[in-house]
Amino acid sequence: MPETYTVPPDTPRTRVDKLLAAALPEHSRVAWRRALDAGLVRVAGKVVDRSHPLHVGDVVTYEFPATVASELKAVDLPLDVIYEDKHFLALNKAAGMVVHPGAGTREDTLVHALLAHCAGSLSGVGGVQRPGIVHRLDRDTSGLILVAKSDTAHRGLAAQFSGRTLKKEYLALVDGVPRLLSGSIRKPIGRNPRQRHKMAVAEEGQPGRDAHTDWEVVEKFGHVAALVRCTIHTGRTHQIRVHLKSLGHILVGDVIYGWKPNPKDPRPATRVMLHAEHLVFTHPVTRKKMDLRAPLPKDFAAQLVPLRKLARAAAKTKKAAAAAAKTRQTDVATFHEHEPRG
Repeated sequence: MPETYTVPPDTPRTRVDKLLAAALPEHSRVAWRRALDAGLVRVAGKVVDRSHPLHVGDVVTYEFPATVASELKAVDLPLDVIYEDKHFLALNKAAGMVVHPGAGTREDTLVHALLAHCAGSLSGVGGVQRPGIVHRLDRDTSGLILVAKSDTAHRGLAAQFSGRTLKKEYLALVDGVPRLLSGSIRKPIGRNPRQRHKMAVAEEGQPGRDAHTDWEVVEKFGHVAALVRCTIHTGRTHQIRVHLKSLGHILVGDVIYGWKPNPKDPRPATRVMLHAEHLVFTHPVTRKKMDLRAPLPKDFAAQLVPLRKLARAAAKTKKAAAAAAKTRQTDVATFHEHEPRG
């Protein structure tokens, strides 16, 4: 059914597309353009185009074209849903799952799975019945990803990502143990000039975008590896992988950035050990604070088991060595105490 909007007093003369987008922000600029281009916006009963000027008292009648079905096939694939309502959902993405369809992908992407999961609940993003994926995770990265079901939710979530008002925390398993317990990395990131499929810290004079990562050691595994929590304030491609490598600590499983498996490791990593664990943000519609966590997947948790055994064994050996040294010191002291004096 068509709806109406009357231009209120003291409104300056403005183009219809700009005025309606500002006055009725629950509909996106793209939605208004689609309605205008489809001839579904009228002033005084006459169809108007985008540039038509509106004046105080003008009565605008409008409706929106129906959303069209996505050309992609809906595929029923298992999804680990952390939170869902009628506006958006949060998933714990499995490592190995590609988010968007593209060249070389099959019908097993996250988008294909979401079309099946959200059947009947998508109000259309950009006029098409499709899930609005607000941010991205690499194929190998597991963890939290947010998906909008409508234009309104999509704009609200996207604004928080672009405005950097969300809290985003990742868990990374790194080779070696950082010298410090925590730190902050502010180094620009750009394309590796020699290997275009990789990113790198941009040296002075090279193109790069600002990137900021805070990190802290959560758990040490002897001198072999460490579990590190990273809070990212920017969202550059491979940001955590590049920043931690710049500290001298490559992510376990990250062969692209130089990780090499230990031939003695009984359970070598088969993917990059990076997990999007924690998101804090504002609900795009209700404005409620959202605090969501995704548990570690089984493959990541399994990587920690032998490392913890190794760390316990090393600690036990260190403790035994310290006790032996203390015993030797006691024996020496006792010897000197009872040594015959001339």
